[in-house]
Amino acid sequence: MRLWGALYATIWLVLLEVLFAMIPILPTLLPALHAVLGVGIVAVAYWNFTQLRSTTAPGRIKRTARATFALALLMVVLGGFLLLNVGAAWMLPGVGVSVFHAILFVHIVNGFAILTQAAAVAVTFDMWEEREFERPSAPGELPPPPSVPPPSPSLRV
Repeated sequence: MRLWGALYATIWLVLLEVLFAMIPILPTLLPALHAVLGVGIVAVAYWNFTQLRSTTAPGRIKRTARATFALALLMVVLGGFLLLNVGAAWMLPGVGVSVFHAILFVHIVNGFAILTQAAAVAVTFDMWEEREFERPSAPGELPPPPSVPPPSPSLRV
């Protein structure tokens, strides 16, 4: 798979992960599937980061991909705490929320952060690869997408 395809696939993988976490059916299957997808997201985020690092893409794209990988690692840690029910009996003073629920909140927010970071990396890399930054458009103009060369004969299905 080309890098741009893997970057866009990451967005859909994370969205699927978020949806699985929100579905209240199959309570015995979905947590396991959620964990497997989470580990898969870490692997894909690492692959995306290492592949981007080997390109001449701008540094901001590479740094955002690195941050996405770091957030994915944090998700595994937070998910482990949730799996072990850490903090369920400890209440945060003055807030009325357990530590477990605070961890859950951070886990959820972090998931949406990964989704937005993955989208930012995919779109900016795609624009950089297509050199769209080099062709400014006039105010009010909506230029057509850049032409894409036809796939090579070996790639046709």
